[in-house]
Amino acid sequence: MDANVVTAVNNLTSRWARTLAPGNTVISGLGLWPLLALLATAADEPGRGELAEAVGVDPSTAAAQAVELVGALDEAADLHAALGLWVHQQLKLSESFGAVLPTELTGVLTGDPSVDKANLDAWAAEHTDGLIREMPLEFTPDLALVLASALSLHTTWARPFREQIKRIGDGDWAGSWHWLDRTDNDLDAVRVHDGRLTVITVAGDADVDVLLGVASPETPQPDVLAGLLAAVADPAGGRPGSTLIAEGEHGQELAPAVTLSRTTSATPDVTLALPSFSVSADHDLLALRSLFGLDTVGSTPEAQGHFSAISPDQLAVGQANQSVLARFHATGFEAAAITAIGMTRTAALRPASPRLAVALTHPFAFAAVHRPTGLPVVTGWIQTPTEPE
Repeated sequence: MDANVVTAVNNLTSRWARTLAPGNTVISGLGLWPLLALLATAADEPGRGELAEAVGVDPSTAAAQAVELVGALDEAADLHAALGLWVHQQLKLSESFGAVLPTELTGVLTGDPSVDKANLDAWAAEHTDGLIREMPLEFTPDLALVLASALSLHTTWARPFREQIKRIGDGDWAGSWHWLDRTDNDLDAVRVHDGRLTVITVAGDADVDVLLGVASPETPQPDVLAGLLAAVADPAGGRPGSTLIAEGEHGQELAPAVTLSRTTSATPDVTLALPSFSVSADHDLLALRSLFGLDTVGSTPEAQGHFSAISPDQLAVGQANQSVLARFHATGFEAAAITAIGMTRTAALRPASPRLAVALTHPFAFAAVHRPTGLPVVTGWIQTPTEPE
């Protein structure tokens, strides 16, 4: 896989993660990046430059790299990935359409919201194994083009957890929770970065791992998220657990959430305990349009479109949304994301129709007529306007 693309996806995810409000949430920069890359190749300036900056690759090759990335992901044992593209049956396409968007993925939008919603919801469910059953778009008759990506992940832990109900007496987590714990001999599954962030790798039995990051309670959420993503990009970084255990003393807190204790095992080991979790979120990506390079292409000024390589009709990004979920449980981890971008014709591009403009600016007559018989019920004349009674 292209290392530059991996870096670009990680950078996009890190920037997005820094904007997240406190609380349970989940995002997929990986689900969004291919769509932005496709738009970057298809867009006119200045939107093209804004999108290129957001995706971090050359816009002339971004679409091809997006298709290649999704294809590579779909070959993974635990991961499924897909791209979808639907075009309104009445949208005129430019000759360059096939050079900027993957035409082999093209489906049809009928303009009937109920039909289009059913078709695209079925696609979302199929490509997330039913974890997400709706396309995160509002279906309207003027929806001209839809780009979507789907990701689904199912992994089983190489070493499962035990599960029990555990009660915590005070603090933000006061209450009873499904608590997971296990013991592992891989000390280096724990790594400490800059003495401030502890990262634990929970290995799956195929090709997906889950990394957990924890810092001191006072550390701002954006810093923890950014630190974890930096650790993802540098898997050999930080101080490994084998080093920590050799230098510490019994009872000593070696790093955030890490304390040195004793074991009756013949060899050193590491224990991990955490609550199971299930989290889902819906994101309006246009709320962060500057972050994603959607400032220009997400606007609809009169008489200006942004994607002449797609259509001579003037198109703008009218919707951009993501639905995503993640579940961490005793035997494994699963996640899914559907990201969708909907384009609409700008108002100035809608076909013009004849219009008759009538204005009564001098005296006029009127009659109230019984339609079945044609009888005038009342007839009158207005010489001057009157005030309402």
